[in-house]
Formats: sequence, C-alpha cells, structure tokens
Amino acid sequence: MLRTNLTFLSFIERFSAENREANIILKSFKSGYRFIEQGEKISNIYIIKDGISKCFISEENGKDFIIEFLGKGEVAGELEAIKKMDCLCSVEAISEVTAYVIPDHLFHSLISKSSEFTTILLQELSTRIIQTSTRASFQQLYTLEYALLKLLKLQADEHISISKEDMAAYLGISVRSFNRSLKQLIDKGGFDTPEFKNILQLGNMKKLLERLKP
Repeated sequence: MLRTNLTFLSFIERFSAENREANIILKSFKSGYRFIEQGEKISNIYIIKDGISKCFISEENGKDFIIEFLGKGEVAGELEAIKKMDCLCSVEAISEVTAYVIPDHLFHSLISKSSEFTTILLQELSTRIIQTSTRASFQQLYTLEYALLKLLKLQADEHISISKEDMAAYLGISVRSFNRSLKQLIDKGGFDTPEFKNILQLGNMKKLLERLKP
C-alpha cells in the first residue's frame, strides 16, 4: 500500500555525497505538484528521500486509477528511462516531497558501471511485481471495507491526509461507492477490531472519519 526502499535511498545518498560532480540534485515539491506527467518524455529519474507521492494512470474517460503510494527510497521514471518510452503514468506529491533528481544519462551510466546499483534496481522491480500480484489477490480475498481500513491505518501511521477521491481511485471504485462503504464502516464500527484497535487511536480514527464523511 505504501512502497518504500531504504536500500535504494541509502545507495543514492552515499553516491551523491561521494560524487558531487554527478549533478544529482535534491529537490523539494509541494503537495499537489506533478513531477512526472503521463505521456511526456522522461528526462530525469526520481528517488524519494522524504514524503509520499501517488503514482496513477489517467484514463480516457477522465478517471484516475492509483497504482500505488510511493514513500522513502522509491524510484519513479526508471521503466520509461530503461525502455526509452513516454511516461506510462503520472507521479504527484500528496505531501511535501523531497527527492533526488537523477539525469537519465547518469541513470544509464549507473546501470552499466555499478553492479550494486543494478542489483538494487532489479530487486526493486522484482518486489514491485510481487506486490502488484499480492494486491490483486488481496482485492479478490478481502472486503472493500477491510481495504478501506488499511488506507485509514496508512494515514494514521504516516500522519498524512489522503482525499476520498484518491482513496476511491486506489480502491478502483467511484466516490459514491466509497461514501457508501465508509457509511457502512461507521455504522458497524468496523475499526474496533482486534487487528486495528491497538494500532489506531480511537481519537485519531474519529478525526479521519469526520473529515471523510459524505
């Protein structure tokens, strides 16, 4: 639900400190800023240092589908750089984000010359495939309300705010369906379960639910 890769982050922090001539820039983006745009040519690859972004695809009907939320150490733009293709999706900051900006030519150079970098990248891509498969299985096996609880837990753990539009886009449902599921969750008191009651403080949950009420 929230992808992180501290190994990748550790590598790029060390490499940037040891190779200042490499022109890797640490840049900040405000919430709502889209630093990768679907359909555009890629020129930089981004590795997130702090903050959370959403990676999403915009359909022709105007609807968005959120593939995943990206946290510390996650890389964005690497597939497009490898395949030399237009961006498959957009990446937008949902909190203030700080990221290492790596020129695409340096990214290709690291793949060619650094076995450590290449190994980390392959592990990242493998993990992504596994997590995508796991998410597909999760959506088949668990109820929508349970997935909604997981999203609420993410916000409480990370102290972030995700709009109901984004949560609906992540769950692959309409905002109307989201509101209906949220109402059912509130009516049932679904957050007071053995799995969640020791993780989510009731006060924080009430604040989240109050903000999201239709």
